[in-house]
Amino acid sequence: MKAIVIREHGGVERLEHSTVPDPVPQLDEAVVRVRAVALNHLDLWVRRGVPGHKFHLPIIPGAEVAGIVEEAREGTGWKRGDEVIVAPGYSCGTCVACLSGNDPLCVSAGIFGENRNGGCAEKIAVPIRNLIRKPESLSFAEAAAIPLDMVTAWHMLLARAQLRAGETVLVQAGGSGVGSAAIQIAKLWHGTVYTTVGSAEKAKRAKQLGADETILYRETDFVAVVRALTNKRGVDVVFEHIGGETFERSLKCLAKGGRLVTCGATAGGEATINIRLIFFKLLSILGSTMGSLAELHEIMKHVEAGRLHPVVDRVLPLGEIGEAHRILENREAFGKVVLSLDNPTT
Repeated sequence: MKAIVIREHGGVERLEHSTVPDPVPQLDEAVVRVRAVALNHLDLWVRRGVPGHKFHLPIIPGAEVAGIVEEAREGTGWKRGDEVIVAPGYSCGTCVACLSGNDPLCVSAGIFGENRNGGCAEKIAVPIRNLIRKPESLSFAEAAAIPLDMVTAWHMLLARAQLRAGETVLVQAGGSGVGSAAIQIAKLWHGTVYTTVGSAEKAKRAKQLGADETILYRETDFVAVVRALTNKRGVDVVFEHIGGETFERSLKCLAKGGRLVTCGATAGGEATINIRLIFFKLLSILGSTMGSLAELHEIMKHVEAGRLHPVVDRVLPLGEIGEAHRILENREAFGKVVLSLDNPTT
């Protein structure tokens, strides 16, 4: 089959267009013919490399997949031709962590495209338990844009930060995939949402998603704006995934007893923190990665009911994956960049 393979870290030239053997499913797995795969900053990190972290190369990237079941054992509830979304995180499914709904804590937990081959290929083998039925109302591109960012934002806000109705939330980079998901989830929980964005056009789109106020971070000091919007009180929750110098400034936006929850560091993994700020204001800093399979199934109920929506900026063919990486790196997209594979349905 045709696939994108990363054999060593570097620039977009490391996204090798290759022909590789078809995946061979294990007993508890199905084979999915990929129709669309959405990109994330995770794909940039896998391609570029992360200091101090070892990726097992070569690897096929791509964590968010929508496609059609090509092969599944009888008795699994799935058959050839079923349209599916693939849950991006996998785990053993049988340990205490998995059985209690804490899949990311499983010692076997991983993400497609990071820890094992992902969806930037014509086919992918995945555990049966990772199959989720695709809503008929969604295109394959829209379906691929849902799972990773939605479940990450859901877990951050609800499981980790324990967002309560009526609280105020600052969503950093509301135009990103995870940021656009967070705006919707916070509004679903009746929160007041402020979000930082990089342009007037992104501000407009963030408002359409439900943001109460938008802050053009390139033109204004978002800390000062948040203090003004909250009459100097600060927000209850900061949804953080930027890192770098933004991290400490995000802490300054919190009200007493506020919670900062973070899932990434797109602008840098090192930050300076004034520890006095933490204990004087009784602040909490919460780390978060992915979410559980159960949470993703709950999210899909809201998607099918029209309460949560995939946000697709553009769809490109798989052959233009280098351009897709460039768009993500330059922060040109609002929402998701999706790669399409025009495969037949049979």
